[in-house]
Amino acid sequence: MTWSNWRISPFVTSIFFILGVLTLYWVLFNWITTWFHARHINIDDDTVNAWHGVIYMLVFVFVMQLLVVGKADSWEFVNFHLIAVVFCSFFLNIRMPYYSLLPVVIVYMVFDQSIFYWESWSYAVVFVLFFWSMNYLRLWVPKHRYPWLYYYGAVAFYGGILWGLIKLKDWDNTLQEYGYLMIFAGLLYAYVNMLTQDSEIKLRLAQFASHDALTETENFAAYTEHIKYLFDDSAKNNLNLSMMMFDIDHFKHVNDTYGHLAGDRVLQEVAATVTTVLAANDEKVKLYRTGGEEFNVLFPGYDLASTKVIVRQVFEAVNHLVVKYEDEEINVSISVGVSTLHQADGSPIDLYNRVDQNLYFSKRHGRMRVTVE
Repeated sequence: MTWSNWRISPFVTSIFFILGVLTLYWVLFNWITTWFHARHINIDDDTVNAWHGVIYMLVFVFVMQLLVVGKADSWEFVNFHLIAVVFCSFFLNIRMPYYSLLPVVIVYMVFDQSIFYWESWSYAVVFVLFFWSMNYLRLWVPKHRYPWLYYYGAVAFYGGILWGLIKLKDWDNTLQEYGYLMIFAGLLYAYVNMLTQDSEIKLRLAQFASHDALTETENFAAYTEHIKYLFDDSAKNNLNLSMMMFDIDHFKHVNDTYGHLAGDRVLQEVAATVTTVLAANDEKVKLYRTGGEEFNVLFPGYDLASTKVIVRQVFEAVNHLVVKYEDEEINVSISVGVSTLHQADGSPIDLYNRVDQNLYFSKRHGRMRVTVE
């Protein structure tokens, strides 16, 4: 796709090339994170983003530079290198200490056969300072009204220095290439912001689909997905799995006496209290609101004996809870059922029904008690 073959400007093909590289990055990133999530591999998306971003851009930079190693026009892909730095340091916010950047720079110069030239060391210093500056701007510019001005200013400053150094070698078209850089940087800013907004919308929709809006706990849909995975994993690998189910005693009386807004406050306070207890013990133990005043807690890897401490802490914390609503103080108590996975269980519903029966045993025998089987 050159001017001589297709009558298409190299500038136009460069735009599509850069957008294609960025699009492929996001496609691969989404595929990797989806693969991890589907297998419930506990790796933070930001960690995946950092490693994927560094490896992806380094591969592209080295492969592209391979085409011009040792040639007079070895500067040909400088704009792409600058855009790669911007993408990793500013948009992906990948933070790398100086001692990890230095080996990368040295390996690149050895690869480019330019380690003994002072110009190469000058370029390296500019790239490292550019990387650190964009990292700093990524944290600083959101506080300002026009962040794109600071972004453009940094790109213009460091891009100007780099193309000025290249100009010292009497290479032609440096001013034109510098102009192309500013256009590429603007397109990158618009493109990534568009993708980011789209991702934020999808994230909010996913959050809405899997979380209860009132209590901010995970909801029945999330519970159904997780219990299926945990049940299959436990059955396949002979792992323990336990469940706690509780509901708020006399919750209808709270709604009838104090109003539904008071009932909502009770649900929120109970959920917040239980979440705090679980977080202090084990982050893998999750709370779900599965009905009106009904909640479930899943204990992956726990047998009945292992759940006792956490169940007791939850039980005592909620039963000592006093919810203040306007001028009223509402005392809260819960009834609890607990059980663990049996070898005879053919599906998650078997465990659910057993825990549910234990909960109703507690409710029929005085409430404010725990029934364990």
